[in-house]
Amino acid sequence: MNEKTMKTWADGRIRCWWCKPSNPVYIAYHDEEWGVPLHDDHALYELLILETFQAGLSWECVLNKRARFREVYDGFDIEKGCAYDEAKIDALTADPGIIRNRRKIIASVANSRVIRAIQAEFGSLDTYLLSFTKGETIYECRPEITVSPLSDTIAKDLKKRGITFCGSTTVYAYLQAIGVIQAHSPECFLYRDMH
Repeated sequence: MNEKTMKTWADGRIRCWWCKPSNPVYIAYHDEEWGVPLHDDHALYELLILETFQAGLSWECVLNKRARFREVYDGFDIEKGCAYDEAKIDALTADPGIIRNRRKIIASVANSRVIRAIQAEFGSLDTYLLSFTKGETIYECRPEITVSPLSDTIAKDLKKRGITFCGSTTVYAYLQAIGVIQAHSPECFLYRDMH
């Protein structure tokens, strides 16, 4: 048993080692979202764009800014995201409520167009992602692992299609978040729900 995961929280539950008891946003994300199979293309699109903003930062940082991201990114409407122009990019870069890395913001617009092309080709982003696992869930709880052959394959395909800021580590985290890879620690109170 990993000692990081053994701590019992004030509510009597044990959670995955990465969840912080001091951040209610992070706790809610762990308890209600992370690892729950996600098949809604709008939500899949939002998470993929947000994951690309994480590069070099913590996921907690991104989560803390998600509400503002949703506001300034027009609710993550993919059609609007694909149409962002230089003026919109300037406005996003100036907004202190989000991660203001201009290269990532420009990439988010280009990536939106690639995701829309994937949806057109496969019918949905969900169908595209599930094509790599034939719809099967992968159970893999190894905190030391940040990439896998699956994330390598998907990242390579996304890169070939033009996606940026989305290497294998980002894809692996994304697959865990959307429940393709189930990675709750065996000690976590949510682990039983995965099996």
